[in-house]
Amino acid sequence: MIGGGGGGALRRVGKYEVGRTIGEGTFAKVKFAQNTETGESVAMKVLDRSSILKHKMVDQIKREISIMKLVRHPNVVRLYEVLASRKKIFIILEFITGGELFDKIIRHGRLSEADARKYFQQLIDGVDFCHSKGVYHRDLKPENLLLDSQGNLKISDFGLSAWPAQGAALLRTTCGTPNYVAPEVLHLTNMV
Repeated sequence: MIGGGGGGALRRVGKYEVGRTIGEGTFAKVKFAQNTETGESVAMKVLDRSSILKHKMVDQIKREISIMKLVRHPNVVRLYEVLASRKKIFIILEFITGGELFDKIIRHGRLSEADARKYFQQLIDGVDFCHSKGVYHRDLKPENLLLDSQGNLKISDFGLSAWPAQGAALLRTTCGTPNYVAPEVLHLTNMV
């Protein structure tokens, strides 16, 4: 049995028993859930259909799902499946227990040289694989790099990602978190 949030009754979505909220963004909540067939813990990203339509995000959500299906790699958070109801979309993802790299850096002040080397190697392995599939994340930052229970790095949040198959214009748009955008991108957009 999994822990629910706020004492309310647990909910089921398909074969998943849904528990507490473990994260929240502008357009989605992430819930802890458990596959009742296998016992495996998963993260369930819950999106409200009306909000997606209102903010004209249908193409972005479809792109994120398509990209996550394409990039199966040990250093990328795995997408298991996508479920939908009349009001919600449920994206079932690998549950990563170690938190964000950002939080680890804040807690410890800095990384050891060995950890920094290990994470950097895992990051470039994951990014290289994505690039080999024509996928460009466009928002790599410590907050989007998760650590699993063995301390391995996993790239997450492909919401701003792009791929050439969807048009060259998408690859030329500036997006991401300003503090982490490459200087050459800022220079090209006259933001420096």
